[in-house]
Amino acid sequence: MSQTFRHPEILEIARNEGKVTVEGLAERFGVTVQTIRRDLTDLAEAGRLERVHGGAVMPSGVSNIGYEERRGLNETAKQAMAQVCAREIPDGASVFLNIGTSTEAVARALLSHRDLMVITNNINVANILVANTECEIVVAGGVLRRSDGGLIGNLTTRVIEQFKFDYAVIGCSALDNDGDLLDFDVQEVHVSQSIIARARRTFLVADHSKFHRMAPARIGSLAEVDMFFTDRPVPVPVAERLKEWETVCRVCG
Repeated sequence: MSQTFRHPEILEIARNEGKVTVEGLAERFGVTVQTIRRDLTDLAEAGRLERVHGGAVMPSGVSNIGYEERRGLNETAKQAMAQVCAREIPDGASVFLNIGTSTEAVARALLSHRDLMVITNNINVANILVANTECEIVVAGGVLRRSDGGLIGNLTTRVIEQFKFDYAVIGCSALDNDGDLLDFDVQEVHVSQSIIARARRTFLVADHSKFHRMAPARIGSLAEVDMFFTDRPVPVPVAERLKEWETVCRVCG
C-alpha cells in the first residue's frame, strides 16, 4: 500500500483509537517500522498527528472534533458501556444525562426502564427518550449549541440548581493521568460541575480514546465519581488513583 493510501487510514485509526503505535501499524500494513515512522513524521509535520514515544496521537488543541464524527467513534464500546451503566440505574429513579454521544447511548439503554424522571441539557437525549412513555423528561433550558444539541450557560445552571437527582450520568472530552475530567467548552464545564454538585451518585461514561486526548478546561476529578464505565483497562496511574479514591471502575464489553 502506498503512502497516499496509508495516511488517510492511519488518521482514521487514530481517530477511532485515540493513539497509533509504530509496531501496530507496521504489522497492519505489512511494511517496515522505518516506513511507518516516516509516515507519522510526515503527518505530524502537517499538523495531523502529534508524535509520542512509540507512535502518535491525535493533536492536542482547544477545540473538539465534530459531533457527527464523534458519534461514529467507538460506537460498539459506547453501547456496551451504556448497557452496563443502565443496569445500575433502578426503575423509579431521577437521572441527569448531560451532553455527549456516550450519554445518548445511555439514554437508548434506558428506553425499557419504568417510572423514570430524566433531566437533561441534551436535546438529543430528550428526543431519544420520547419513545419511553414511562419516562418524564425535563429539559434544562439554556443557550442551544447547534453543533451537538447541547444547552449551556447560566440559565441551564440555574435550572439544574432547582433539583437534587439520584444519579448523574456524565461524559467528558478527555481524562488525564491525574484523574482529572477535562472538556473544551468553559460554559459546559460550569454546567457539568453543577450537575455533579446536585447528584447523590455520579457515573462517568468514557471510552478508552479519552485517555489519549487533551482538553484545556477542568470539570473535576474521578474522586468525585462513584462509578466509572469504560471499555478497556485504564492506565496504571489512573487505576492507582481510582483505588485510593474508592471509585468503582467497570470495564465493559
